Amino acid sequence: MHTAMKFNQCVLQVLPASNSDNTTWQWHIQDPASQRLTWNKPPKSVLVIKKIQDASLLQPFKELCMFLTEVKNMIVYVERKVLEDPAITSDDNFGAIIKKFCTFSEDLDDISNCVDFIICLGGDGTLLYASSLFQESVPPVMAFHLGSLGFLTPFNFDTYQSQVTQIIEGNTAIVLRSRLRVHVLKESREKKARVDEKGVIMTNGDSEGTRRAMQYQVLNEVVVDRGPSSYLSNVDLFLDGHLITTVQGDGLIVSTPTGSTAYAVAAGASMIHPNVPAIMITPICPHSLSFRPIVVPAGVELKIMLSRDARNTAWVSFDGRKRQEICHGDSITITTSCFPVPSICFRDPVNDWFESLAQCLHWNVRKKQNYLSSEEDEF
Repeated sequence: MHTAMKFNQCVLQVLPASNSDNTTWQWHIQDPASQRLTWNKPPKSVLVIKKIQDASLLQPFKELCMFLTEVKNMIVYVERKVLEDPAITSDDNFGAIIKKFCTFSEDLDDISNCVDFIICLGGDGTLLYASSLFQESVPPVMAFHLGSLGFLTPFNFDTYQSQVTQIIEGNTAIVLRSRLRVHVLKESREKKARVDEKGVIMTNGDSEGTRRAMQYQVLNEVVVDRGPSSYLSNVDLFLDGHLITTVQGDGLIVSTPTGSTAYAVAAGASMIHPNVPAIMITPICPHSLSFRPIVVPAGVELKIMLSRDARNTAWVSFDGRKRQEICHGDSITITTSCFPVPSICFRDPVNDWFESLAQCLHWNVRKKQNYLSSEEDEF
């Protein structure tokens, strides 16, 4: 049963301030570091996500699961395919622990109301995967840095026992990472069939008028690209129903602030703190010198469609997954989701973010200029 949790979120307040002459307004914005996670009652269940087929994670995974079950007496959920690893099934000592696990399979079992919080072992991809498992409310996520980059994974595994204990006790800093709600509407292209007098099935080229709808929750970005075609992609971009531009180039990235430090920054976008309510629009190799990345308010609705005169189809992916073709008549509608990912901080949202910029992306790393003495200044 899902334990109720509470987020102390930062709010924007407008405070009237009067003086002898007139009335002014002061804008008061709370410090993002004031966001805290507290439990209404102690958590009882945890989902442990481990990167698949990574032998270096087997020992940390076993240690963590034994600590959670034997020491903390928690109900541990593990994906079924994780336990199919021969290195785990052949470990007789770990077999008694496995019997206590609750298992599930992606796309088959709904565990949204069963898990109190999530622990990820791996790189940034494990956090993206955890997000994809929950299409509505997401439990708080604690991510350990056991992968290659680790921009979104602030915790080191060396002191996991004290850190996990602190999370269970509550009152930890948290950042609410906004997601994108993506609605894909596709025209059905099944041709109508008829049978002639000889019993031969014929098609007349007409398509049925049905449409298929799919919905996704995206933490990093939606990428629309030209796929295997050698032609430029040619897609129309609408904002709140108004055509704002046609993208001609390799494609387009629509990202969250969390995704601004992923594919978007490689394509020339700015890096945005996850507390900023915004959506980023970044072209991929645009065939225009003036097409710069832009930032729009989080509340707008974006719509992407193939242009009428596009020479080829486009392809779309969501956090690098569920890749599919977009044809004429299909549409992709994007807006900010009501269900963010509560990401537990090591220290606080601001310090963690700048630490990741420095350690993972080496932001503004430069050899310092030498000091200039007064004698040298005269020359």
